[in-house]
Amino acid sequence: MDKEFLKGGNPYMPLWEHVPDGEPKVFEYNGETRVFVYGSHDTLKKQYCGLDYVAWSAPAYDLNNWTCHGVCFRSRDGEPLFAPDVVQKGDTFFMYVSEARGSKCSVAVSKSPAGPFTNPVETKIGFDPGVLVDDDGKQYAFWGFCGANCGELEDDMTTLKPDSIRENPIGHCDAPWAKKDGNIDFEAGFFEASSPRKILGKYVLIYSKNYNIPVPSLGVVPNNNGFLSYAYSDSPLTGYIYGGDISFNGGEIITLPGGEKRMTYQWGNNHGSLVRIRDKWFVFYHRQTGLDEYSRQAMLEPVDVALDRNGRLFIGKITYRDGEPVSSCPVEMTSQGAFTDGLDAYKIISAGRACHIYDGKNIALSPKSDRPYVKPVYDTDDSISSPVVNISSGTTVGFRYLDFGDRCPSHVTVRLNALTDISLEVIIDAYDGETVGKAEIFKSSGYTDLTFPLSASFHGKHAVYFKFNAIKRENIAEFDSFSFEII
Repeated sequence: MDKEFLKGGNPYMPLWEHVPDGEPKVFEYNGETRVFVYGSHDTLKKQYCGLDYVAWSAPAYDLNNWTCHGVCFRSRDGEPLFAPDVVQKGDTFFMYVSEARGSKCSVAVSKSPAGPFTNPVETKIGFDPGVLVDDDGKQYAFWGFCGANCGELEDDMTTLKPDSIRENPIGHCDAPWAKKDGNIDFEAGFFEASSPRKILGKYVLIYSKNYNIPVPSLGVVPNNNGFLSYAYSDSPLTGYIYGGDISFNGGEIITLPGGEKRMTYQWGNNHGSLVRIRDKWFVFYHRQTGLDEYSRQAMLEPVDVALDRNGRLFIGKITYRDGEPVSSCPVEMTSQGAFTDGLDAYKIISAGRACHIYDGKNIALSPKSDRPYVKPVYDTDDSISSPVVNISSGTTVGFRYLDFGDRCPSHVTVRLNALTDISLEVIIDAYDGETVGKAEIFKSSGYTDLTFPLSASFHGKHAVYFKFNAIKRENIAEFDSFSFEII
């Protein structure tokens, strides 16, 4: 396909980059307001994280135009660096570094949000550090694994005030690593990924939750830690009230004919936070690729944030009644990300941007090796695609959403490797929706571009699904990319 590859959307970094645990922050840099993201760096491929941190940023007016500023901190002991956080106080930026696989936290400094961060000093802060610099200049640290902890920092941004330290500002999950201390919360239990923020005057702790109970409305069975959730308070270290779930990395939630809900993407651990950018709120989180949790990618979605008249805070997809927020639920996981009108359907779109990969099985229960998945890529080429592989007959690969503009496409071009003779359908609006194109494709000897006509007219914004069928059941195709045409 002699076209431009689409950049941005979800994942918002290039498909070859794997930065999970992303903490987004808005900083001034070279006279411009930019959104910086700091996270782990999944480069070791066979285990979590890597031996360096990289800083990425985008202008606040364009969250689909990300720049890598390079390595901003390197491991000092040859051990992987886990999730960091960065805050600014005065003219100095402080990076809270998770060294030795998260077993110790040091603070490094820089005069630039892009780093490099140097002169690390060890602290008594623990796993997955998150730091808030309050409006009055005080600063608070949160950390923990299967149990939250928090405390106030001295003005050196390093020393915890001993009398301020609190354990379990919220209840924790039930897990093999959790203390049996009477603070277990089966619905709202803290797992990891502390991220304190100040939102609409409330102190908000965003964290990764481990659901110890089933969630039928989302197709979730215990135990699931693919959620970013939140609790809020009028005080920085105490009095937290559980708010709900903000996002979930299990993909599109579909409803089967019998009413059962199913997730359609391989859920896994999650970490991220909220940030306000030009009067709009976004949740930054990560998803999984491959067959494990070692090649995660950065994602974002717009979210609603609102207070009711009683001071209750709602975050996520909010339901209003008579102008008043009354409930919220997780925002949907999409392919579009910051392209809120949809991805440009006439550019080359990698199959790796799918937010729905469903083969008819229950992802929550089926073995990881027994399903189609996004194959990770690592070559630093912005035109590289991340294919969906191990496709079985009956699989749908879906993208929410595409923007077709005012004109109707006449054809679609797909790039795929047909491992047997297959039938390919193009479906819009729902995975079991209207078929708008169909082709019979013979077995190929490698990746091939195939163009075929569409049988229905449509324009504007739509979800799009590709359905693969064959007489052979397993491993029938590898799906690289696609683009729609007006011929």
